Amino acid sequence: MDPKDIEQLIKDHFPCQVAKVDGADRRHYEATVVSSAFEGLMKIKRHRLIYAALGDHMIADIHALGIKAYTPEEYNKL
Repeated sequence: MDPKDIEQLIKDHFPCQVAKVDGADRRHYEATVVSSAFEGLMKIKRHRLIYAALGDHMIADIHALGIKAYTPEEYNKL
């Protein structure tokens, strides 16, 4: 699956300031997602939002997905 397609699925599911996905082999991916939707959510709930955006692609097309999920405030502190 093309990383740009994953980025678009995430952007279509909830508002993101950043949705950047890398995955040269098109099976293993690293995602950085910045969204105000993550405000007040623990890490696991942030990841669940992203998994929900990807739906069945997590089973069929994506073998592994590393996730860095930040609020805009957290991201600006990096």
